[in-house]
Amino acid sequence: MSQSSRSTHSTPEHRGEGDSAGSATFLARLSRWTERLLNALMVMALVVMIALVFTNVVLRYGFNSGISVSVELSRFLFVWVTFLGTVVCLMRHEHLSVTTFSDRLPAPLQAVLARLVTLVMLGCCLMLLKGSYAQTLLNWSNVSPISGIPVGVFYLAGLVAGALMSVILVFRLLAPASLLRPAPSVEGLS
Repeated sequence: MSQSSRSTHSTPEHRGEGDSAGSATFLARLSRWTERLLNALMVMALVVMIALVFTNVVLRYGFNSGISVSVELSRFLFVWVTFLGTVVCLMRHEHLSVTTFSDRLPAPLQAVLARLVTLVMLGCCLMLLKGSYAQTLLNWSNVSPISGIPVGVFYLAGLVAGALMSVILVFRLLAPASLLRPAPSVEGLS
């Protein structure tokens, strides 16, 4: 039997494995692409913040002048970097966790506890999402006095982060364990 005829007569079980492997590959690519995009946005924001603050310090102390918008713009960028960083940390499983109790439990109970913790985290992210949405709407018509940027942009960072983290956590709750990236082990670190 030729190679081409063998590939067309695949069994349903093999097609199902290919679908889950294809889904895993797609999700892994999407995760890497999203992480790279968020990292690039944070790097650009940090570069702009450093340039604005450095230039403003030089202008203030060297030439007795300054860029008035730099303080407000740096504050806006700092808030965005912080919230986008929380999303990247959640994607990489790098948030602080205390596992003294859960590490002593049997593996099946650890899995149940991990799902429960993920559910609680999702609840917190949904509260962040709801509150940030309300604050964004309330403050969108208020503008910053110097830059003219709507104050709602501050709260929009929480809204975006809450939405992205909620999507990640819902996926962790619904996806089979084979598609999830395991949390990194800390034992090898010194």
